[in-house]
Amino acid sequence: MERYIQPFIAVSKNTFKNFVGVELSAGRPYFLENSAVSEEDLSAIIGLSGEARGAVVIGMKDALAIRLTDMLTGEKHSSVDDDVVDAIGEIVNIIAGNAKKELEESFRLIISLPSIVKGKGHQIKWPGDRARIICIPFTIFETELLTLSVAIEAVRNS
Repeated sequence: MERYIQPFIAVSKNTFKNFVGVELSAGRPYFLENSAVSEEDLSAIIGLSGEARGAVVIGMKDALAIRLTDMLTGEKHSSVDDDVVDAIGEIVNIIAGNAKKELEESFRLIISLPSIVKGKGHQIKWPGDRARIICIPFTIFETELLTLSVAIEAVRNS
């Protein structure tokens, strides 16, 4: 599993540094239960299909999503509006797209368009029954947190 997670950590750090202009610090990854309720206010989701299936999810509090969008657009936002949804969707799209390139030695993957789930206590239904979900906590702006969760399960050819 380590070889699948490292590209996501590297790509996440590069995306935030190059696209947003901020540094991320990765914490210790941990396994997430499929039935876990999100502690974040907003989750951006990209589905994976092809020779493997799964998903990539970036989660954060509304205030962080708004702050990142303000930095990207140069405009002030006071709530999670369409600009915020689009900005966070684009961030997860860049992360998934670049990680897909890194993983193509192992799997040919197709990524979906991003979807956004909003609301405290939301739950994500992860694809696959056997896929283990790895959650990587990141610190941004020294004290704020965001999470990147990844589940990848090889598709068996029958």
